[in-house]
Amino acid sequence: MGISSEVKSALGEMPDRLERVFRLIPTAYLNWTPDSWEGIPGELFSAIGQACHLRDIEIDGYHLRIKRVLAEEHPSLVSLDGYELAKQRHYEAANPAEVIAAFRQARETTLELIKTISDGQLNRPATFGEFGRITLKGMIYFLCSHDQRHLASVHWLLGKIESLSVDHCALQPDHPHSFSSLSGRETAERLEVEK
Repeated sequence: MGISSEVKSALGEMPDRLERVFRLIPTAYLNWTPDSWEGIPGELFSAIGQACHLRDIEIDGYHLRIKRVLAEEHPSLVSLDGYELAKQRHYEAANPAEVIAAFRQARETTLELIKTISDGQLNRPATFGEFGRITLKGMIYFLCSHDQRHLASVHWLLGKIESLSVDHCALQPDHPHSFSSLSGRETAERLEVEK
């Protein structure tokens, strides 16, 4: 049995879901981190860090992994060090509109790769870091899980931000400095001015 339509839909909807929740993050809080990370469902990244991580793991992780499982006999796949990537690629300086656009493009590539996979190929085996022995189909489920963890992490950060003792007027989605009031080049220009 192939990849279900539900899984394909979940993967396809992720860029929009990420963008919608990301628009709720005030610009001033893009790089904000809490005093305590207790309870976060994913890695310890700021909001912009969560988006950058999704982009980079999609491109440098899952694209390569899928291609290797299709091309090699039982490849050994490594987990990427997300924190090292964050340092090397300066997540804190990233532009949110550009990051989400890059993630959207990367996810389209992932979906195109998945379309080429036959039912028989879904059973191709690999060994994948801490997950151990997996199949290609299993890896696609891990990708869905990865999406949900990081989407939940952005929601978790919103909960922490909204719980701060600050002027909540500045945290409203239609505030002129929020990501939601801008898009594309406007966001890049606004963030450049605010640096």
